[in-house]
Amino acid sequence: MDTLSYKTISANKATVQKDWVVVDAENQILGRLCSEIAKIIRGKHKASYTPHVDCGDQVIVINAEKIRLTGKKMTDKVYIRHTGYPGGQRFATPREVLVKNPRGVVEAAVKGMLPKNRLGRSLFNNLFVYAGSEHPHAAQQPKEIKF
Repeated sequence: MDTLSYKTISANKATVQKDWVVVDAENQILGRLCSEIAKIIRGKHKASYTPHVDCGDQVIVINAEKIRLTGKKMTDKVYIRHTGYPGGQRFATPREVLVKNPRGVVEAAVKGMLPKNRLGRSLFNNLFVYAGSEHPHAAQQPKEIKF
């Protein structure tokens, strides 16, 4: 056993290989799509995954306004936020959020699937959501992924 070496390779910021990925959200179910996006952002699809390092890919989501929700969630699900003032609790359905900010539903779903700490907040910056089918990241030559 002296000649063999079994060492776990732990990735760090310098050794991580980050790629760019495009995901089309058209006619995709919100939760199923966002859980896959969160895995890619976190880096869990890579063999070199390290829990405390940002080793995931940059994800571009297009056609966010064409996302689907199953059942009656489009009208019955409620997003709650607070203005910060007394009595300032505000409620919105996904239909209202999609009209006002088409990116908001996908961003909220992915953010809820990432860790709730400094790493999770920095991982969220690897997500780029666009309402239409165009995005300004063509120079990064992203790969298209289908789920």
